[in-house]
Amino acid sequence: MLLGVVDTIMLGRLGVQELAGATLGHVWLYSSMMFSFGFIFGTDPIITQAHGRGDGGRIARSLQRALVITCTLFLPLAGLWLITEPVLLFLKQDPELAIIARRYVWIQIPSIIPALAYFAFRQYLLGRGIVRPPMYISFVAVGLNILFNWVFIFGNLGVPAMGVEGAGLATALTRFMNLFLIIGVIRLLKLHHGAWVPWSRRTFRWSAFKEIVHFGIPVSFQISLEMWAFQISTLLAGKLGAIPLAAHTVSLNIASVVFMVPLGLSMATVTRVGNLIGEGKQEIAQRVAWISLGLGAVIMSIAAVSLMLFRYGLPKLYTPDLSVIEIAAGILPIAAAFQLFDGIQVVGGGILRGMGHTRPAAIFNFVGYYILALPLGAYLAYRKGFGVDGIWWGLCLGLAVISILLLYWVKNRGPAHVE
Repeated sequence: MLLGVVDTIMLGRLGVQELAGATLGHVWLYSSMMFSFGFIFGTDPIITQAHGRGDGGRIARSLQRALVITCTLFLPLAGLWLITEPVLLFLKQDPELAIIARRYVWIQIPSIIPALAYFAFRQYLLGRGIVRPPMYISFVAVGLNILFNWVFIFGNLGVPAMGVEGAGLATALTRFMNLFLIIGVIRLLKLHHGAWVPWSRRTFRWSAFKEIVHFGIPVSFQISLEMWAFQISTLLAGKLGAIPLAAHTVSLNIASVVFMVPLGLSMATVTRVGNLIGEGKQEIAQRVAWISLGLGAVIMSIAAVSLMLFRYGLPKLYTPDLSVIEIAAGILPIAAAFQLFDGIQVVGGGILRGMGHTRPAAIFNFVGYYILALPLGAYLAYRKGFGVDGIWWGLCLGLAVISILLLYWVKNRGPAHVE
């Protein structure tokens, strides 16, 4: 997440057009990539429950299959990224911004496999409760991205200034470094011991891939429906002009950084719930689910108060443009309103992933975002004249509905009911 934050802050220093154009590129890039991440998330219930049972061979083969899936996803993703500009023009975005977006995305195509492979290795570690190495690698990656951005965006150390393309190149190089670092750390610290077997024909059994796909496709739709909803909200904001789009981008970036805290809690919940179910301790897993939901609610309540208090100061970190800051300061109190719901829904989704029940969350996201949030947001923004604020009120309602549905599901179909 912080890679995107760094890009946004540093591109904001170039100008509103560059920030808005890169934002549209980011929309298309991540809306396509997140669907691919879902397939890797499909290994979560397999790895966590296998770890609970002490089945290291199943864990290892799940990682190997995730890496095979990663390679097969390269061509579809690369094809989608190559049509960035035509897609944005089809969606009636500003032609000049579409060109900037294309330049930002194209240069990142070689980093598709490293990005997905790093994710596979990370889930392999997290599912076994090994959380510190990926965290330290993330800190190193952020530092590298800042350095690479400074060099390539603005032209330092004898390198010509590349602007938006420099930001894309910096992110691509950081993804390669992430992959090298996590493989190196796993080998150096022998983190694969007890959970690795040599590659063999057994790895390539179609029935095993079907299991990952069975779990992964609903997760792909769940996280993609959520991601696409926010990306579509960005496209809706893009129709309001460059300044509202930039303000929306800044606000969404701030809210997304805050979201990383309950997202981390959600990943911990996936691991604990899956491990406990693998050990046959369903009642304790149910207790863990409720504790996690309570923690998510408390954390995001604190976040909501912080967004209210610093609604002017935070946007100033991203841009000196007073018009953008003023609009963003009006959006952040609305973002504060849905923080509680956002925390509950992401933790609830983690509980279902740990259980291996991935389909309900996808259905809830579809109802909340596409039946309610986006239609209402567009209506308020365009018909009622609320502008970008209307888009955010629509998202707030959608998240409220999703969180209520997930709470009902955990109460009546949660880990205690797994046989």
